[in-house]
Amino acid sequence: MRFATYLAAGCAAACLLTSPAVLADDPTYPKRAISLVVPFAAGGPTDAMARVLALKLGDKLGQQVIVDNRGGAGGGIAAELVARSPADGYTLFFGTTGTMAINPSLYAKLRYDPIKDFAPISLMATTMNVLVTSPQVPVKTLSELVALARTKPGELSYGSAGNGSSNHLSGELFATSAGIRLNHVPYKGSAPALVDLLGGRISMMFDTIAQQTQNIASGKVTALAVTGPARSPLLPQVPTAQEAGLKGFDVTIWYGVLAPRGTPAPVVDRLQREIATVMASDDMKQRMQADGAEAKSTTPAEFAELVKNDIAKWAPVVKNSGASLN
Repeated sequence: MRFATYLAAGCAAACLLTSPAVLADDPTYPKRAISLVVPFAAGGPTDAMARVLALKLGDKLGQQVIVDNRGGAGGGIAAELVARSPADGYTLFFGTTGTMAINPSLYAKLRYDPIKDFAPISLMATTMNVLVTSPQVPVKTLSELVALARTKPGELSYGSAGNGSSNHLSGELFATSAGIRLNHVPYKGSAPALVDLLGGRISMMFDTIAQQTQNIASGKVTALAVTGPARSPLLPQVPTAQEAGLKGFDVTIWYGVLAPRGTPAPVVDRLQREIATVMASDDMKQRMQADGAEAKSTTPAEFAELVKNDIAKWAPVVKNSGASLN
């Protein structure tokens, strides 16, 4: 009987030691290259952020972190790929406000669940937009723009990178918060929208700060407000929307790293620690600031709470906009 008891205990221990979960908890992780799946094409701002993180994170982990661009469906193709990948720490997702917080309300048939299918690891950066107007619009402040819009309901137009994009929904939230009506003009990307803004064919747009700094400095556009909770170091003279009188208005765009749900906690914790170390370095802070962003890191729990809160924040905005994609 005693021998049988020992034998059973030995078998149980052997099974435990060879289970996938325990193998994934191996302190030598990672043993091979890691794939960081980016939900947009190479060359854009999201890709640029992911690549600089991948390089620095790979140095910390002692293994290469390879960027895998999988564009399409507003980031949904990449998100679904990662959600269905093995939860072993070797396939990670570079998530954004759009893929994790806006898409759940925008897409009628989303093939992944931002809450149930992912294990948040950490934010890596946040950024904000700036509201710029054509010089042909006779305003110099946000309050003047709101006053003008109230005298011309639906006549002032704003451009965006397309229905459901962050700059589209920024405009929708702005109109709702200010109690005004604006005419949304969707484009196939921010670049053609900017061309029409500079040509005076649309009245305004919300755009990235890095994209607009030179236009603002040269007087090609007028900057009225930034969308974040604090002023941008790149545009210290431009007030936040809240400072300019739009109480509670905050559009902060974030980027972060997530793993498939079920990824072992020790793996998540290791990745979080290394990302935090990378983002706390002076060179990463300077790199992010040059791109109009702010280096960040969070705990997995803090990141999970942010995703949950932002899903709730953007749901009514998407509904009010009428935007819906299949």
